[in-house]
Amino acid sequence: MAYYTGSLAAVPTAKKQEYIQHIQAAWPLFRKHGATRMIESWGVDVQRGKVNDLYGAVNARDDETVVYAWIEWPDRATADTAWQNMQDDPAMKEMPEMPYDGSRMIFGGFAPIFEEGTDKGAGYIQGFVLAVPQNNKAAYAGMAASAWEDAFKPHGCLGTVEAWGVDVPHGKQTDFYRATRSEAGEVPMFSWTAWPDRATCDAAAKAMEAGMEGQEFPEMPFDGMRMMWGGFEPIFDSDAAR
Repeated sequence: MAYYTGSLAAVPTAKKQEYIQHIQAAWPLFRKHGATRMIESWGVDVQRGKVNDLYGAVNARDDETVVYAWIEWPDRATADTAWQNMQDDPAMKEMPEMPYDGSRMIFGGFAPIFEEGTDKGAGYIQGFVLAVPQNNKAAYAGMAASAWEDAFKPHGCLGTVEAWGVDVPHGKQTDFYRATRSEAGEVPMFSWTAWPDRATCDAAAKAMEAGMEGQEFPEMPFDGMRMMWGGFEPIFDSDAAR
């Protein structure tokens, strides 16, 4: 089963090209140690929230842009071994300096509990970060399946991944727990939907909203007020770099 290292970072907007060059240099190292794919996407429609949001998740400043990214591995064992071995890889010392504040980056290991379609060739990513009670895992997966069949797929979504936190560290400044304001017994989720382009995603959101008009909103197996999301355009896809 695939396994993902999901991350959020705040990158100075003026250093977008430097960031792209940095991740282009990093991909061969990850591939060498077993990664199968890497996606980096740049925030273009990240909303401010009343309770929390993706800006606050990484303490982003006004001149910074949120980046939503993941590395795909064949399984957790490969990922765990890679992170250990890369620390001693001489190539790590040759990496260019990071053009952003890595101390505010949040990351973790996530295993998919629902996957459909594909994100290959996507021109737009809608990324989500939330917290789900441990006991509601099956209910959440069922909700995701219904959302895919009834809403996302019919409106042009290419694919979706719902990934459950299985190795999410606590950070000194920021982490997924603080970002989602996780309560006792809750697990961070890192999830995304892939679209051909932003226009298709925006049109789908309007159509789904119209379809719900006048209907009672279904009960959700998590606190939707603490869910964060945003729209992102891919700036690096390792499949295109091969």
